[in-house]
Amino acid sequence: MSTALDKQDASSQPAKFKEHRRSYRVLLRVPIVVMGETQQHTPFSEPTITLVVNAHGALIELATKVAQSQTLSIANLSSGEEVACRVVHSGTTKEGKAEIAVEFLAPSPLFWKIAFPPADWGTHK
Repeated sequence: MSTALDKQDASSQPAKFKEHRRSYRVLLRVPIVVMGETQQHTPFSEPTITLVVNAHGALIELATKVAQSQTLSIANLSSGEEVACRVVHSGTTKEGKAEIAVEFLAPSPLFWKIAFPPADWGTHK
């Protein structure tokens, strides 16, 4: 989630408080389908939403239990595009769903189809 520190200009922050993010985060709910295997090696496909997106991945809600470093696929239901990613963090669980941070295997700033993406997202794929 965004904090007051995230919203300040990075140059005005003391060095010890600067976040070293590769790209700006955007609070955005995008309908997606997450596909992969459960911890019991059974294929799964779960419709869900993003909570936060950036050029390198997303924070998503997921009811299926996944493991750190596990490879998944995400399909953007708005565009039909699919991208491979890996689980980098599993966080808070509420209402049966965990907040899962995923990182694209390759930067994909155009995947989220944002009309005016932050400047640091660039146009690389």
